[in-house]
Amino acid sequence: MKKQLAGSLAFAATIGLSFSAECPPASDYEASISHLGCFNDNEYGRALRGLFIDFGDENDPQRCGDFCGRYGYEYSAVGRGSQCFCGQLGTLPEPSNPTNASDCSVTCPGDSSVSCGGPSEPFDAQRVDIYSIANPNTDAPRRRVPACSTSPLCSHAICDTSLSISDRVKSLIGEMTLEEKVQQTTNVALGVGRLGLFGYTWWNEALHGYAAAPGSQFNIPSDEEFGSATSFPLPILMGAAFDDELISQVASVIGMESRAFANYEWSGLDFWTPDINNFVEPRWGRGQEVPSEDSYHVSSYVRQLIPGLQGGLDNLDEKQIIATCKHYIANNAETNRYGENYDPTRQDLGEYYLPPFKACMRDVGSGSLMCAYNAALGVPMCANEYFQEDILRGQWNFTAPYNYITSDCGAVGYIFTDHEFVDNATAAAAVAMNAGTDLNCGNTYNNLVEAVQNGWTSEGRIDEALNRLYNALFTVGFFDGQEEYSNLDWSNVNLPSSQALAYKAAWEGITLIKNDGLLPLQSEPARVALIGPYGNATEQLQGIYAGVAPYLVSPLQAASAQWSSVDYALGTQINASSTENFTEAINIASSADLIVYLGGLDSTVERETIDRPTLAWPGNQLDLINELSNLDKPLAVVQFGGGQVDDSPLLANDNVKALLWAGYPGQEGGNAIVDVMTGKQSPAGRLTTTQYPAEFADQVGLFNPDLRPNENGSYPGRTYKWYTGDAVVPFGYGLHYTDFDFGWAGHDRMHHKIPIHALGHKGWKNHHGHEKSGPMDTEVFTTLSACIQNVGSRASDYVGLLFLSTTDAGPAPYPDKWLVSYSRAHDIQAGESATIDLPVELGWLARANEEGDLVVYPGHYTFSLDIDAKISFDFELFGEPLVVDTLAERGTYNFTVPVYPQSNELIAG
Repeated sequence: MKKQLAGSLAFAATIGLSFSAECPPASDYEASISHLGCFNDNEYGRALRGLFIDFGDENDPQRCGDFCGRYGYEYSAVGRGSQCFCGQLGTLPEPSNPTNASDCSVTCPGDSSVSCGGPSEPFDAQRVDIYSIANPNTDAPRRRVPACSTSPLCSHAICDTSLSISDRVKSLIGEMTLEEKVQQTTNVALGVGRLGLFGYTWWNEALHGYAAAPGSQFNIPSDEEFGSATSFPLPILMGAAFDDELISQVASVIGMESRAFANYEWSGLDFWTPDINNFVEPRWGRGQEVPSEDSYHVSSYVRQLIPGLQGGLDNLDEKQIIATCKHYIANNAETNRYGENYDPTRQDLGEYYLPPFKACMRDVGSGSLMCAYNAALGVPMCANEYFQEDILRGQWNFTAPYNYITSDCGAVGYIFTDHEFVDNATAAAAVAMNAGTDLNCGNTYNNLVEAVQNGWTSEGRIDEALNRLYNALFTVGFFDGQEEYSNLDWSNVNLPSSQALAYKAAWEGITLIKNDGLLPLQSEPARVALIGPYGNATEQLQGIYAGVAPYLVSPLQAASAQWSSVDYALGTQINASSTENFTEAINIASSADLIVYLGGLDSTVERETIDRPTLAWPGNQLDLINELSNLDKPLAVVQFGGGQVDDSPLLANDNVKALLWAGYPGQEGGNAIVDVMTGKQSPAGRLTTTQYPAEFADQVGLFNPDLRPNENGSYPGRTYKWYTGDAVVPFGYGLHYTDFDFGWAGHDRMHHKIPIHALGHKGWKNHHGHEKSGPMDTEVFTTLSACIQNVGSRASDYVGLLFLSTTDAGPAPYPDKWLVSYSRAHDIQAGESATIDLPVELGWLARANEEGDLVVYPGHYTFSLDIDAKISFDFELFGEPLVVDTLAERGTYNFTVPVYPQSNELIAG
């Protein structure tokens, strides 16, 4: 340590330190503590959930109590020998074993007469000694304070505001020992007690609203301040709205509410959201987390989402929160996700798998990226230098001082245990660190000290990782605070405008798949029967990665508020085989004037770690629906879930008069569904995934990432672009309650024959509407405008989907069509018209060659509006092909340890 400290003093002398005069003196406060017992504790269920710090060799109950009491906490805990935790006010957990103190058996390094909890292993049986503090500092603020306003950290160069942030960060890292540095490279960064550097938990969640995670929590009970947050629909439903402005608004609310929680230490300042893997595998259990199977659609979604979450694009040095795009890359299935390898073709990588991440990192500046569990091209993603260094940092310029990569949780350890890519956990830590993974969610990086000693990685590489992490924390005010965002508080959570937005996000995405004149209901039914597992659903409406909602409106609650006579029966569960509840459901339905069945999928059959084995409706739901249809009553089916199920039986059943898809609609789900059925809102959602026939699951292997069909027809391909079979319901499908006429507005502005050499010249605008300044693939080729006239009798939104197709431009085979632009027109009144603008960027005009480069090819093209080409426009490009983006060549990579790749890709040992 003396060598380290001497080095930091030498560094300080070279840059001329002048510390801030506002550094508060060390406090003479002494806590009055009383031992309460030995308690359960682990990362996922902390006994105390406030500040924490590692005091190293100086830790003991009194030192920890002094630290916690000084900051106003009523409880302190010591564990794992060196660690100290502080507790919020609230109910303490039950003691692990009030009669057996041996559970807390680790001697305190600062006082050998007392224990400091239990050992760090086993992970699921950790213990802490908890103390009550009789005299907490009542003047301490009940909110996050900038780290540089606390002593003794404020006396160190990290807090010297006369220095550049770069020099401040270097000084902090320079004051740490190697062991202390390593302790900051996991998702629970322990801090450094002797410097006064608090610990920090990097794992926080906010997928469709602020959510619970090891680092983010709610105040219980939920009616207390910070006890709930706005719960929006899952992205798969919001994606179906095809409304970029909606996504931007939702993201802004999520970012604002999450920062409010962070300001009061209910969470950290970074959030591991969004999930932007394309929904390419229809059985995928986490498809509900993403907006679409279409790469352009996901890219457009992320371009709206990241600026909303982080607080805009104008100043990425000052963020509302840090967003993290995940899971990079080809995270297509949950089955065997820890050890599976995918080998996408370069063509599919450049055209399909990479663009959403390129948009996230290159175009809109997400602060962080998460590498996935799986391997790609034979190498586990978190050890994959090709994807992380050559593409991400080399091509996409993910090189700002605050840009860092975190692993998915446990992914570094799985490099050894599941991928068997290396011989041991220490080697796994080394190859991940060397490949640019800066942060390990998990504890495998605890082996980095040994890895440095073995020469498998370097302390300099660890310094580089910490440099990125601490620079990132500067962008959200961890050290100095922020004027713009530090004042957000409980008054910014659950605003009426946010609740209205949650409602809008729910109804805008609801999609009408079938309607034989039943909807909208023309009058109030005398008696309504709600049947099915979603009839009285509440938390079920939220799906996965959900937080505590301020309220949840079930379909039964909403229906009862709208209609005078509503009965409900469960009928069956999502995946049940028993028919014991059928009789009650049939009896209730028999006396109704309208039957509404509400079912489909939920998190019992699709979620993280679970893929669906089939694309058919699960359990015996179809049997019950069939019996209900035989009653000869008006029957509507509302289908929930992230993935699609084969609706062929319902579409063929003439007694099923209407079919709505509602995804996971969130806190306002019940209201949104009933209002669409009554016509208060007119549906205009479009399916964002192909609804395949059930036999697709037998034709396409779960782990085959190839998009294009094979030549002999045994492999039908993936996504609407390439699938050669007959979809049950196609991508982009959605009915309305009214009729529309269509026409191009000013299409004569675009020539029918265009020289390729004229593309990309100065004056073209990129997707932000600015003159050419960014990558060529973001430049706008043209903007088509379409006139949408409502010729029916009801007001409605309309989603315009612009597709492009060709039969001779670029390499064969040719996709059926591909989405290049979309826009949503709002509230078009009967008899009125709206014009939508549909900009097309060069990158989406282009197709990928076999090397994965995006190329604008000469040939004949057709623009078509909507999936059935309501109107179309032909044009020709001529001249030499134009490369608008390239995919980096894969090199030969030298590893410092023996490695065992999972494919035949060439890797040097």
